[in-house]
Amino acid sequence: MWLEVETVGVAAHGSRADLGVDAIAKMGPVLTNVVELNRRLQAGPRHPLLGTGSIHASLIEGGQEMSTYPARCVVKLERRTIPGETATDLFPIYGEVPGEAGGWGKVQIFLERPPSELSPDHPASKAVAQAAGNPEQIGVPYWMDMALMNEAGIPTVCFGPKGEGEHADVEWVDLASVDVERGQRLGPGLRVSPVGAADRGVSRHPAYFLAPV
Repeated sequence: MWLEVETVGVAAHGSRADLGVDAIAKMGPVLTNVVELNRRLQAGPRHPLLGTGSIHASLIEGGQEMSTYPARCVVKLERRTIPGETATDLFPIYGEVPGEAGGWGKVQIFLERPPSELSPDHPASKAVAQAAGNPEQIGVPYWMDMALMNEAGIPTVCFGPKGEGEHADVEWVDLASVDVERGQRLGPGLRVSPVGAADRGVSRHPAYFLAPV
């Protein structure tokens, strides 16, 4: 889930403390609440493969020049969810602090995608595991298009090579595992779709979504 939080001030000359209201300073409690909410999430229920949910600030902007009180400040947050979280769990401030009460500012969701999980005991999971030579079955904390297919009732798993460092300064994929992946014969009854741009670049490692035909 991607969210935008806005705090509003009053623009005025930097010398007019009697008139100006600093929107950037008002964002301080919001960021403090982000840290606190993330701490609570990290201490909360854990998924056996994915760990806990999380939240962090990704982008922030505000102000227009050094000598003016900023009238607006905007921070963009990313809330990572795990299967089984309720609407209240997703972003508890909805029920706790409406509007600017409690230092949250104006909150707007501009992207929401569901977490996804397919049991290792599901026939599709077993079919892929058997066809691929019983590789290690793992969970990953990032979102991929397969979640949309599972949400639509099409059981889907992701099969791909080993790697680490998604979106970090150092990102890598194990070439030997790519060769192994290319050599797998997944057998009849499975539809293979390459990862597309709709995953918004969450995983740039080559991987494939697998679903029964």
